[in-house]
Amino acid sequence: MTVGVIYVMGPSGVGKDSLLNWLRAHVRALPSPPALRFARRAITRAAGASNEDHEPLAVDAFLQLEQSGAFALHWQAHGLHYGVRHTELQGPGWLMVNGSRAYAPQARTRLPGLTVLHVSAPDVLVGQRLAARQRETPDQVQARLDRAKAQSVAMEPGDLHIENAGSLQDTALALCQLLQARTGLALLQADASLSAG
Repeated sequence: MTVGVIYVMGPSGVGKDSLLNWLRAHVRALPSPPALRFARRAITRAAGASNEDHEPLAVDAFLQLEQSGAFALHWQAHGLHYGVRHTELQGPGWLMVNGSRAYAPQARTRLPGLTVLHVSAPDVLVGQRLAARQRETPDQVQARLDRAKAQSVAMEPGDLHIENAGSLQDTALALCQLLQARTGLALLQADASLSAG
């Protein structure tokens, strides 16, 4: 049975997905992989439309599953529906969930004891990352930064925080230390600096 859930959240451009992808690869590469799993989300997005291994669902199918109580967690963001099935919570060890800031209060209510991991980065760096994607105009990037500030979620006792301001490798190793201290899992076995870099 799942020992605990770590709900990872942060605004666009802080590098949350990059950190989770690094951590996933790192855990798989360890000689003795710890009991740390990553929730496979159901998303109303076509397969192959992102680098995330998700369960693609049509909106109607998602809504039917939601009504039937199939999801432990479910939210809407960026015009898509996201869900984490109850079955994801039934495995061993700790479960990492890539979550939404707006849904954090409901997630805390639905899963008492949930650990929220806040991922942040300096505004200047976030702006540079968003601009580098070339999906938005400079005004749209600034509007996104302003929204992120307005929608910030306050830290609560027991929450974790990581600032992704350095290299991905350095931040990810600091995240391993943070998670190892919280979960007791051996995430820095042997020479971790070589395992996912």
